[in-house]
Amino acid sequence: MDRKMQKVMIIARYFGTRIPGLIKYLPEFGWQPVLLTTDPITLPLPPELAVFNTPYRDSLRLWRRLFRLDARHDVRAQIRDRFGVTSKKSLLDFMMTRCGEIINYPDADKGWRPFGIRLGDELLRRENIDAIISSSSPVSSHIIAQALTARHRVPWVADLRDLWSQNHNYTYSWFRKMLDRRLEIKTLSRADALVTVSRPWADKLKTLHGDRPVYTIANGYDPEDVNDPPRSLAARFTITHTGNLYTGKQDASTFLTALQSLIAEGTINPADVEVRFYGPEQGWLHQEIAQCGLSGVVRQYGWVTRQVALAKQRESQVLLAINWETEEGLVGNQGKLFEYLAAQRPILVTGGGGNYMCRELLDETRAGCHAPTVEEVRDSLAAYYREYRRRGCVGFQGNSARIDRHSYREKAREMA
Repeated sequence: MDRKMQKVMIIARYFGTRIPGLIKYLPEFGWQPVLLTTDPITLPLPPELAVFNTPYRDSLRLWRRLFRLDARHDVRAQIRDRFGVTSKKSLLDFMMTRCGEIINYPDADKGWRPFGIRLGDELLRRENIDAIISSSSPVSSHIIAQALTARHRVPWVADLRDLWSQNHNYTYSWFRKMLDRRLEIKTLSRADALVTVSRPWADKLKTLHGDRPVYTIANGYDPEDVNDPPRSLAARFTITHTGNLYTGKQDASTFLTALQSLIAEGTINPADVEVRFYGPEQGWLHQEIAQCGLSGVVRQYGWVTRQVALAKQRESQVLLAINWETEEGLVGNQGKLFEYLAAQRPILVTGGGGNYMCRELLDETRAGCHAPTVEEVRDSLAAYYREYRRRGCVGFQGNSARIDRHSYREKAREMA
């Protein structure tokens, strides 16, 4: 081990791909990560990484027992399924939100905090930690980091891959938001720097935390996930979406309407087409698929492991991303786009007409197209399908050098 290597404690519970990506490549830039977390860890981490797990007290354990819910999956989605709720807005959703507002303050992971602070104290005393990075969600990671920084005077960077009181997926009342805002300002006032994933989110943080330095480090992809050599493609004109869809925030109807119209007019042969959604099944999406008469073409396959999702991406003719429709959610699925870049397959992004960052990324990398309207989706789908019929596949035209700039190796360099 290089004697000049410094140690950074990373405090995180839910990782996405951002934290494992930074952990993997920070050592190349002089920082040895030490991870403070709690079970379960679902993503692969470097075998040499020092991982310190704490116990965890689940604030939703009563609800899980009452409704006999699977601890591995979202409570709200399972309760919706249990009661057969398929609409995007319902009385059940309203009741769950109001209950969650009380039970989950400041977040559903508050049962981790006392254990995280206790173990963090011990690690700071014995591991010669030079800095702390905390990553949210959950915001409890920042509360743990704030307590540790106050006691040990260690430099602290708060990484907000999801915003706190300014979160684009915020569902609570104005009163709860006021409480969250106060706690956020108090907690992050001790941070030496704030980091987030996009310029608009950085601007929001600067407005709320005017005296704190704020930096933008976008999400990325792991270079080891790049589809090279390319995987064999599916024989059919296969379009794949992987990941979550958020009720009331994303609208699949733009894509479905465009596809249905192309099939109806004979431009696309339905026997050639397979559209696959991998992720938690959504009742409202089932309804929209049926309403468009696409049940034989479009199918939800449910949740799969990340490795299976990556394999499905790599074999697809086209990858589908559905933008957020709210102004606040303009970067809602940027992380998905970076993951798609590694698959080296053409990307079709629908909806979210105001998402200039999405268009900028696709224009820069030449990895696909942004089609916010039904007519633009029709044009893009028709062009991809014509190429498929002519060549037997859809080619990938991405610029490798520009795509490389978005790898987690480069993001770790920025963080270091």
